[in-house]
Amino acid sequence: MPEFCSVEREGPLTIVTIERPDVMNSLHPPAQAELAQVFDEFVADPDQWVAIITGAGDRAFSAGNDLKYQASGGKMYSPASGFAGLGSRFDNPKPIIAAVNGIAMGGGFEVALACDLIIASENAIFALPEPRVGLAALGGGIHRLPREIGMKQAMGMLLTGRRVPAEEGRQLGFVNEVVPVGEALNAAKAWAAQILECAPLSVRGSKEAAMQGMSAPSLEEAIKGKYDQISAMYGSADFVEGPLAFSEKRAPNWKGE
Repeated sequence: MPEFCSVEREGPLTIVTIERPDVMNSLHPPAQAELAQVFDEFVADPDQWVAIITGAGDRAFSAGNDLKYQASGGKMYSPASGFAGLGSRFDNPKPIIAAVNGIAMGGGFEVALACDLIIASENAIFALPEPRVGLAALGGGIHRLPREIGMKQAMGMLLTGRRVPAEEGRQLGFVNEVVPVGEALNAAKAWAAQILECAPLSVRGSKEAAMQGMSAPSLEEAIKGKYDQISAMYGSADFVEGPLAFSEKRAPNWKGE
């Protein structure tokens, strides 16, 4: 059983909670290793289609690196899949939702940015404050933020380390929805339920094509690109089930295969 996080499964939905509220859910290497293993298992499990990550309590999603652990002499490193097992996980076609319930600072914000959707409580605060302590947001924040909100707005955060409240994050474009305090997880589950109404391989193909298409040299090449999950979709039973269910005026019975 994990020591620094908990994992619940509700049908095809995996819910991961960082369980270090005494240190604002900050992460040291042992916690990161656990999260990497948890998400390895999620990606590999054919019966799990969507994941949510959140933090225990209402004060913090994650304050990023555990600086107290580092100050005490603990060696700091991240797994091969990046900070919290998500920062450099580029081979996951399944959707992951961040339910941000409070502070998401530094690596904590980078974890949220590595997710496909961000649902934030009204008390959520986002920042990449690394320059204020002589560091840089090298866990993905420097590169993900400009891609999500544009270069000028991203620079306004990256160069100042300023704190951005949830509603401003929604206006900037990196937050999908702002909800009352205590409701981030429930709202994330509602988004997950909408995703689960769709064919799993169609969802994965859409994510893969959108993400990989961003790095194509041109729009034409992105549209004409070949995507593994799209190919899998075309060859799946669900590719037949969707139109059949529509013609029979019933809800589809997705198999994810």
